[in-house]
Amino acid sequence: MSRLNLLEETRFEKLPVTVFPDQHAASINVAQRIANLIKAKQQKGEKAILGLATGATPVGVYAELVRMHKEEGLSFKNVITFNLDEYYPMRPDAVQSYVTFMNEQLFNHIDIEKENIHIPDGTLPENEVADFCLNYEKKISAYGGLDLQILGIGRTGHIGFNEPGSAPNSGTRLVTLDDLTRRDASRDFGGKENVPTKAITMGVGTIFKAREIILMAWNQKKAPIIKKAVEGEISAEVPATYLQLSDQVEFILDSDAASELTRFDTPWLVRDCIWDAKTIKKAVIWLAKTVNKPILKLTEEDYNNHGMAQLATEKGPVYNINIEIFNKLQHTITGWPGGKPNADDSQRPERANPTKKTSIIFSPHPDDDVISMGGTFIRLADQGHDVHVAYQTSGNTAVWDDDALRYLEFAIDFAKAQGNDASTLEKTYKEVRSFLTTKKPNQADIKELLTVKGLIRKGEAIAGARFAGLKDENIHFMDLPFYDRSKTSNKVSFEDDIIQTMELLKKYKPQQVFAAGDFADPHGTHKVCFNIILTALQRLKLTEDWIKDCWLWLYRGAWHEFEIHEIQMAVPLSPQEVKRKRLAIFKHQSQKDLPVFPGDDSREFWVRAEERTSETAKAYDQLGLAEYEAMEAFVRWEY
Repeated sequence: MSRLNLLEETRFEKLPVTVFPDQHAASINVAQRIANLIKAKQQKGEKAILGLATGATPVGVYAELVRMHKEEGLSFKNVITFNLDEYYPMRPDAVQSYVTFMNEQLFNHIDIEKENIHIPDGTLPENEVADFCLNYEKKISAYGGLDLQILGIGRTGHIGFNEPGSAPNSGTRLVTLDDLTRRDASRDFGGKENVPTKAITMGVGTIFKAREIILMAWNQKKAPIIKKAVEGEISAEVPATYLQLSDQVEFILDSDAASELTRFDTPWLVRDCIWDAKTIKKAVIWLAKTVNKPILKLTEEDYNNHGMAQLATEKGPVYNINIEIFNKLQHTITGWPGGKPNADDSQRPERANPTKKTSIIFSPHPDDDVISMGGTFIRLADQGHDVHVAYQTSGNTAVWDDDALRYLEFAIDFAKAQGNDASTLEKTYKEVRSFLTTKKPNQADIKELLTVKGLIRKGEAIAGARFAGLKDENIHFMDLPFYDRSKTSNKVSFEDDIIQTMELLKKYKPQQVFAAGDFADPHGTHKVCFNIILTALQRLKLTEDWIKDCWLWLYRGAWHEFEIHEIQMAVPLSPQEVKRKRLAIFKHQSQKDLPVFPGDDSREFWVRAEERTSETAKAYDQLGLAEYEAMEAFVRWEY
């Protein structure tokens, strides 16, 4: 691409952005740049002064630096580090402390001198924090300032812990954390109420003094704030926008984090496009939403005024384009998610044959099935398909402790009422009560407590699946081993999970597999579960003939929803079906009212589900299609 074309394509971007295919490639690039800086300083006999960040974003960078140290002899003897921030108050030996994080991810594995490591002290009395912050700044200055500062970005737009409202010339100081920041950290602390309300952070002004600044961001969740930081106006409401004022900054992104930048999201606004079917569909739907018109009412003037003149010229007349996209959307709608028997299926999302399909709904947690596709689940069962549900994990971390005690107390009372010996249950109850009196935030539960919590969720899942119309023998609890292993180790093998999934698939030989494609799940379980299913299907494809007729459909809803242009099957729900779906969700009583891990959406899961499916139906209606009460959306994944 010529420099002129690149400038045109990035004209909405107010600072340099480099995009990599994935976070692994991006992390290796950043690590290599850090290593080159260290080596260049070593050759001059100088110190390399690094500003370091914590959180999930730099983990891959640190892993690559450790690898280079161990395998390539990269030395850190001449490196001096200053970390961006630390929670306050915070003990350095706490699991959630950034001291612990940096030691585990980097410092314990390299040859850096311990006296060259600087991290804000979360143990100081509050009246000593201001002096500490001043001295922190002086130490950085005494070394000649930071050579390189690496940053992540929070969903509030914070860099370090410089939350909205921070001044561009702010220095190291004690700050109050934004509620969204605390919610994002809640899983590490066992609940938002346990996350500190304050932190010590380098200021925006301190960061600006670095001779080079690299901000990294990975995954779709960061895409909205990246767009604001890169293309938005400079504002104290998004502190990362201050970086637009620096000549030393570069954003390093993976493709997901960059996906909402104009050049990727709406490329027709910045350059000529290759107008393939996918781009045309996305652009026409975008145009209809932008001008607030149904698709069939879009005019040539609408196309010309919104960067789509090239499309009108190459593929027009525009009314023909409108009809084509309208028909494509119309053909995604079906009341027969298992295929309509004895019907022409050339314009339908699912095949007509076989008329009775075997369908397996994989549910990462014991409630994702009914929350995200409960209406379709019920419809498949009502229409006579052989529907199975496979709960991939126990979900045993997402039950309140007092609920577990209540169920144990019930079991003891029931045993006694039947004249049975309850001594074993009473012993377990005492052990659990004893553990809970000293349990610390985010501390792993003992085995007995996890068992009770898992049984609670299992019972709820059975009730929900039965309500949807399943026989007990079609309800499967996989309890994939990775789920419990990941609670105690960051290095987890998924081989036995994949093999178990392959065995289930081979046993039933489904024509349809439904899997959660809601990768915005803040716990990461959905993505892991999907990768296990995908790997299992890909392996089976090499040896099993039936797999050629097995389609993989992705559903969403618990955390996010598909964009309209992505949807390949939309299943409309009547008001009565919406109610049935709601009642199926209600069977999951431990997840009602206030679930243990609600994420950053304060709505109950059943409310989220209803409002999201209602919004999908309204979006179809606004584009000029039939108006339904609700719609569940699916995307077919080619494997």
